[in-house]
Amino acid sequence: MGIIMVSDRTNKMRGRKTRGYGAKKEHRGKGSAGGKGWGGSSKHNRSYVYAYEPEHFGKRGFTSLHKRNVIVNVGDLEKIGGTDINLTENGVDKLLGKGEIKKAVKVTVVFCSASAKEKIEKAGGTVTVSSETKK
Repeated sequence: MGIIMVSDRTNKMRGRKTRGYGAKKEHRGKGSAGGKGWGGSSKHNRSYVYAYEPEHFGKRGFTSLHKRNVIVNVGDLEKIGGTDINLTENGVDKLLGKGEIKKAVKVTVVFCSASAKEKIEKAGGTVTVSSETKK
């Protein structure tokens, strides 16, 4: 075991909680606002954060208070099955025209795009646009 060199100042501070650095939270390396890393970054690393991490602070975008639209594409109608499909009862708001359909179906929906209607009618089906909305 070697000899441990201890300075006079350290010796005088034995038994004292903070060893002369004030409050318990001080002398942490990033000030009293927090520890190392991002702790206290709004105070100490301000210029770095503004320059290189501009999205670190604050919220982005918005949260809608309304429910999102539920969308089904024409290509998904054959997977649903049946020839008389009421998408409104199933909670679907929009019918869009992505994909292909080969069988004739009768579809009821709140909103239908022009391309979706065209594809369904080309396959021999019909589209009924209902004014009722889901709750």
